[in-house]
Amino acid sequence: MVLFYFYINPYQFGYLPKCPLYSSTGIYCPGCGSQRAIHELLHLNFLGFIRQNTLLLLLILLLIYHGVVILANSYFNKTWKSLLNHKKTPYFLLVIAILFWILRNLPFKPFIWLAPY
Repeated sequence: MVLFYFYINPYQFGYLPKCPLYSSTGIYCPGCGSQRAIHELLHLNFLGFIRQNTLLLLLILLLIYHGVVILANSYFNKTWKSLLNHKKTPYFLLVIAILFWILRNLPFKPFIWLAPY
């Protein structure tokens, strides 16, 4: 899948899946721009990656953090607990996603910068 998004440019090919919410309503969902963001990241265009979907950056950083905690626990015999294992974390992440969803659809600065270009 990584090679697919490295070689196939989502800007140029119309056969890649489109967001059904955006296609039918014109409202950006929290995942809109993720295909283009991954393409930008694989080509090391970090500004383009962030401009397409800022929430994806947060998700990747959370996954890296969780992986580091798991690796540190297994290699150094630690018992650190990842914040992702806390029982309130899913609610917190849901609130973040909903806020991002609302803010990226507001039609004025600085929130228009959250919408994919």
